[in-house]
Amino acid sequence: MITISALYEGKVQGVGFRAAVLSLAKGYEVTGWVKNHPDGRVELLASGDSAEVEDFLQGIRESHLAGHIEHENVTPAAAEPGLKGFRIIS
Repeated sequence: MITISALYEGKVQGVGFRAAVLSLAKGYEVTGWVKNHPDGRVELLASGDSAEVEDFLQGIRESHLAGHIEHENVTPAAAEPGLKGFRIIS
């Protein structure tokens, strides 16, 4: 089990980015969340089997969202106890 944080920069707010990530997450066995940052970036936290998490990230990279992403920064993160499902948070 791994947990990662991914920060996305570019035109990632106001384009349905979070909703699309939420929809994509349903196709993978991952838990976590996605949220907007005040500085215009979008962050996601994803936990799961390392292959599932990497496939989820690759799914984002290969989706229509790719055209909005100028930079992606993925780093290991601390797991959040009790996290269930995948959701949008504010």
